[in-house]
Amino acid sequence: MKLQNTVSGAVLLSAASASLYNESSLNHTCVLSPLVLSCSAGAVPSKIDSCCAETYGGLVLSTQYWDTYTGLESEGQVLPRNSWTLHGLWPDFCNGSFTQYCDLSRQYDPSPSPNTTNSLPNGAAVPPYKGPNIGTFLKPFGKYDLLAYMNKYWISQGNPNYDFWGHEFSKHATCYSTFDVPCYGPEYRQHEDVVDFFETAILYYKRLPTWDWLSSAGIRPSNYTIYSISELRTTLTHHYGAVPYIGCSGPRYNSTAAGNGTLDKGYTVLSEVWYYSHIYGKPQYGHSVPVNASGSNTNCATSARAIHYYERTHGSEK
Repeated sequence: MKLQNTVSGAVLLSAASASLYNESSLNHTCVLSPLVLSCSAGAVPSKIDSCCAETYGGLVLSTQYWDTYTGLESEGQVLPRNSWTLHGLWPDFCNGSFTQYCDLSRQYDPSPSPNTTNSLPNGAAVPPYKGPNIGTFLKPFGKYDLLAYMNKYWISQGNPNYDFWGHEFSKHATCYSTFDVPCYGPEYRQHEDVVDFFETAILYYKRLPTWDWLSSAGIRPSNYTIYSISELRTTLTHHYGAVPYIGCSGPRYNSTAAGNGTLDKGYTVLSEVWYYSHIYGKPQYGHSVPVNASGSNTNCATSARAIHYYERTHGSEK
């Protein structure tokens, strides 16, 4: 769930349409287009086909979770052993702000969060989705292997996985220019964009092995060892090639016994990593260039030995 750097209501409301740039539904033969880098001077609709280069949300974030339980273990929904899980693939504006729920005709989120397009009472309402769960959209395409992978690595906490997938697609995928329905041309099949987004999100996730990178530096889940944000950041930056955002939850450090009397208000339980990049051409190509996290690169405590990277709860992983 992303809560920082929202843009103004005017921008959000203008985005709530079926096509961000009124692309035609004719074929978009992107191999004929130059391979433009998002957030560059050439990545604007007046210069490039918005179906062939990301001209709307050009700062792309591949995001991951470290959860220790799902809350649905009794139903078989567990976490993958020795792996972080996929959160999403988000399209921020180049200045680090973002929009959400950009096309309400593709709203598949049963519990929209927020429930308006601008997070404010004056925003357009995002109605709860009440149709078949988004996981069923993959079956007409025969994507049973994709569905199995998502149920292993794209895991929700407290809700069925498919509700989480519906949230991620509706809130974020609809805000890319390159996943607009007209971009799929005159032979578009219903929900082709959904399958395409899921495959693309996984493409980025699979090449960002957060568990392996941390483990290679001796940073492993422990209910006893406590880490410093500096060693987490140094390790992930070394492997990724740019500074990611590292997110924490749990108590603030100055509310703990160890941090009592300090001014460090950062959180103390490691929970997320966001990897930022610019993209050559469509995100679907996977041609990404790592860039440093925009704005603050952590909400975690910055004091030495203040971060817990907890082990998974017994019975919560497989």
